[in-house]
This record gives sequence, structure tokens and C-alpha cells, in this order.
Amino acid sequence: MTTKTFSLGGDLTINRLGFGAMRLAMSTFDGPSRAPESGIAVLRRAVELGVNHIDTAGFYGRGAVRANELIRTALTPYRTDLVIATKVGPLLAADGVPSGQATPDQLRGLVEADLRALGLDRLDLVYLRVGGMTGPGGESIAERFEALAELRARGLIRHLGVSNVDAAQFAEARAIAPVTAVQNQRTDDDPGLLGECEEAGIAYVPYFPLGGGGRPLDTERVGKVAARLGVTAAQVRLAALLATSPAVLAIPGTGALDHLEENLAANDLGLSDEDLADLRG
Repeated sequence: MTTKTFSLGGDLTINRLGFGAMRLAMSTFDGPSRAPESGIAVLRRAVELGVNHIDTAGFYGRGAVRANELIRTALTPYRTDLVIATKVGPLLAADGVPSGQATPDQLRGLVEADLRALGLDRLDLVYLRVGGMTGPGGESIAERFEALAELRARGLIRHLGVSNVDAAQFAEARAIAPVTAVQNQRTDDDPGLLGECEEAGIAYVPYFPLGGGGRPLDTERVGKVAARLGVTAAQVRLAALLATSPAVLAIPGTGALDHLEENLAANDLGLSDEDLADLRG
């Protein structure tokens, strides 16, 4: 890893190890809500420890506990170097689980809702989140991305990103407006897409940075390196992810202070060539 920072869109310098807000309000989409005080404490500590990139979404929440409102309560007035990224596209069903996709006309309402909840006049980064929890591909995103590009032209959005996309959808979006970030499940889903992002100076942000999504959280190889270095498997995974490419950003999330500090300590974990070779097997 040659640098701990990344220039998002060429004008926002962010630390590559950020924070994902999904677990602030609940552990899982179908689990109970957390106490708001816990999320507020975690957010404030994250910023104290140097986090200046927070990834959130309007559909992150359970009942009255919503991630965006926790962010506003905990961190306003916002630091000038803080970058908040959000995602729009999924619609919440009656049970509170995101399902279905917003139409181009509905996307403006979702963006405006995020602005209100976060207490902002402009969103730093908005991803168009495509599809559900299945893999990317199989549909055009042009009309929906054009709707977000129009909101960017009106000054409501600073930078645009795409999430859960394949190479064709990525190209489709880039033909419409500049794309500054891609948020997919993990880096090895499409190595060619990661390489394209690196070459173009576009951030690549895995949304399951520690595994998850049906992927095992620990392996024998990770355990071997963690034991040798005297650190946790999660710290090794985060350090290895950041070593994948200078374009990769990590956004581990948690609702617990001790877990937060463990995750952020990975920023100072240097992996040797031997460590990386062992992880690759």
C-alpha cells in the first residue's frame, strides 16, 4: 500500500479506511434495532480516529432508528473534510427490508430525503444501487443514471457512483456522466473492472470488506498470518484488501466501539511480501 488516502473525483481527499453505516441501526436488515446512543458514540469515535469517509443509505435503519439521522445527530456541524456517500435505488417494503427498485422519477425524492435526513444542501457522493442482493448485470441502468446526472447538474450531488454493476453497466454509466466510485460486493468478482477503475482513478469500494454475503469471514491462510503478526483475522483482511490496489477503499461497519477500534487499527498494519504470498496461497 503506497498511500493511505485517495483523491475522490480529483477534489476530495479521503482516508482509504472509512466507515460503513449499515450496522449503526441494526445488525442485519431483519434484526432488531440498536440503541441510538450506541451508534452516535461509534460515529463520534470513528471521526476522532481519523475516519473522513462515511458510507450510508436512506434504507439503512430499523423502525425509528435510522443511520442517516444518527449521522446528523452525532456529527453536525460536519467537519469540512468529511465525505458522506449515500446510495439510492432500492425501495423499502412494508417490513422495512429494501426490495424493488426506484424509477427515474422516484430517485429525485430519494435524494431529497437523504439531504433532509443528513442535514445537507449537497451530497458528496451518490451511488445508483442496482438490483437486489444477487449479482450484477442483466439490465440497463441508463435512464436511472441519467436522472441522477440531472440532479448533479442541478447542484444537489457533487459526485456520482454505481453499485452492484458489471462492466457493461459501468460503461453505460460512464457514457452518461463521470463516475467517481464503484461499490460492488468484493474485489475478485470482476478483476477487469477493478483494473479499469485503477487506471481511470475511480474508487473501488467493496461493500462486504470483511467477507460476508455468503463468504467465510476466516480462513486457514488468514489465521496463519494473523497469528504470526499477533493481530486479528479481521485486521489482516482489511490490510490485505487495502493492499489489493491503491484504488480500493474499505468501509467496515459496526455498532460497537471495541470492534470499531479493532477495525481502524488495520490502517497501521503493514503486510510483508511473505504475508501477502501466504494469503494468496
